[in-house]
Amino acid sequence: MANSNPSWIDLIPEGDFITAEPSYEVGKYFDRFKSDEAAGMKYYFFDPSEHGFPKGKNYPLLIFLHGATNALVGETCINYTGAEYYASDKYQEDLGGAYILIPIANEYKLEDGRCAGFWDETYVDPVMKLISAFIDKHTEGVGVKFLLGNSAGARFTFTLATSFPDKFDVLVPVGTDAIPDDDVMDELEKNGVTLFFADGLKDEIVSHEKIEARRPRMERMKNSFIYTPEWVRNADKGIASINFGFEMGQHCLMNGVQSNLMFLDGTPMDPRLPNGVTGWMAEELKRRESNR
Repeated sequence: MANSNPSWIDLIPEGDFITAEPSYEVGKYFDRFKSDEAAGMKYYFFDPSEHGFPKGKNYPLLIFLHGATNALVGETCINYTGAEYYASDKYQEDLGGAYILIPIANEYKLEDGRCAGFWDETYVDPVMKLISAFIDKHTEGVGVKFLLGNSAGARFTFTLATSFPDKFDVLVPVGTDAIPDDDVMDELEKNGVTLFFADGLKDEIVSHEKIEARRPRMERMKNSFIYTPEWVRNADKGIASINFGFEMGQHCLMNGVQSNLMFLDGTPMDPRLPNGVTGWMAEELKRRESNR
């Protein structure tokens, strides 16, 4: 439900409005995902060759890393991590087919109700082993690897890339201020990594000041795309509000990414993305193919 009094409520432009739910149906595509286990962890995955695309191709791989506590909600984590609608016919068509992989952290609740076991450095090697196990068992090889993360998963996106700067092609962290130092960014750039960074200016959880301090280095990365909207909105154009015991609607930009950063009327949330995130991804795939 919406928070009746978000900290930013007095800043809302006259005539604007708040919506408390994403503009898509949660669970619509859950039946397109299967589950398995590797490296002591569960994972969900989507195989494009089982949904209309030919077998035997090295499709790109979209790896989604969920936010803290999301492992505790069962298959709903497929949606919360931002991955569900990337299994839709439209998004898959935009990408020419893509595998989707969702590793699930071994989270658990403490006696006081807090969550433990979310992403940290101890997961680096297990997650890398899980990715390799998935590729070996469920694909005939993959192409470009996109690593997408939401909130704590966005922080872990950078953690993985810091440890393995040559293993991922495109990073899409959404909602974090844990941006690596210049030496790490230099190494990523040397390895040809592309960055799509997204966070709302009124994010209730992370520090926009920290993000702004790192923005110049992110912008210097070749082919980078930085999206920091004044307002995080749902696809109905309403300002996003989510009450998770505290207001975090402006933190949950991954809901917009799951909506492809497109409004319901077909207009983009950012004019630089006329065909949404999948359009940007498709162009990145074409660019990499032409540079081979």
